[in-house]
Amino acid sequence: MSADIQFACPPANADGDAPSAKGNLAAVSLRFGSLLAFASILVIFSLTAPYFLTIGNIGNVLGQSTIAGVLAIGLTIVLIAGGSNVVTGGIDLSLAANMGLSAAVYASLIQLGYGDAIGAAAAILTGIAIGAVNAAAVVLAGIVPLLATLAVMNVVAGLELVLTENTVIPASTDALTAISTSDGFGIPILAYILIGLTAFVAAVIQYTPLGLRLYAVGEFPDAARAAGLPFKRLVAGAFIASGLCGGLAGILSVSYLSGSTTGSGEMLLPVVVTALLGSVFSRRLVPTVTGTLISALFVGFLVNGFQLLNLPSTLVSGVQGLLILIVVSATTLLRKRKI
Repeated sequence: MSADIQFACPPANADGDAPSAKGNLAAVSLRFGSLLAFASILVIFSLTAPYFLTIGNIGNVLGQSTIAGVLAIGLTIVLIAGGSNVVTGGIDLSLAANMGLSAAVYASLIQLGYGDAIGAAAAILTGIAIGAVNAAAVVLAGIVPLLATLAVMNVVAGLELVLTENTVIPASTDALTAISTSDGFGIPILAYILIGLTAFVAAVIQYTPLGLRLYAVGEFPDAARAAGLPFKRLVAGAFIASGLCGGLAGILSVSYLSGSTTGSGEMLLPVVVTALLGSVFSRRLVPTVTGTLISALFVGFLVNGFQLLNLPSTLVSGVQGLLILIVVSATTLLRKRKI
């Protein structure tokens, strides 16, 4: 059963036309315009940036996009269950800090001589615990997700600094090396992990009753409550799933960087851009996991092209911020027109 099912048809306006007709046309234009922009960026960078479309560089982009993509999938789940209004709806600003602390826990345990199984389990449990704190703050305490996750982000970032003493903790094992390698075609194993996770989460979200309920809670909260859906449990579960993605991203980060990192906070903006931009690639301008994957590749190729052209990193951040502004403004205006 697809999550694109709507609960009711919109009423006709005074002219007898569905009020969403123009909105649907604008939504289709925005979606295909985004795909056209993606294709245009690939063409422009292939003509101006050296080695942009080589197998080695494409593999590099896939590997670099994996960690942000995994975090963005977690944020997408929160956006689906909490609603895509980032001010009053679902948002998880603690994801980047979650990844940093989970990576630090994993690397620290490897340094102490524990195996990959214990280190990975501890990292995932760390991520789940952070997600549970977010869930308790939002569901039990009733704090707006934007403020709740912002507070948790600062606490988690502080814990990471205490654990690492603001230094990189190196970690190297056979399992980490295996994850960070590439196949015979130059495609990183990390890319396969991202695609596999996307396929699994997309299948759950799009084709199971659980996914339909998450969309119902996020898009039609009053109707979901009236229908007797476990509103609080579904929202809490979304934050816990997001925390799980943060723990998994921490493991992948240690593999990719051969240790923990002190700059995890820099991942927040790309993750938010990726998750919000993913809704543009969906049919109804709602967050979807497959849209998030396309968005992750879009942002990955965009950043990579800037790097190959030796453009300053501040310009990259500015473009990412502009993308957030455009996407949020466009989707908000289109939804108002539909209503």
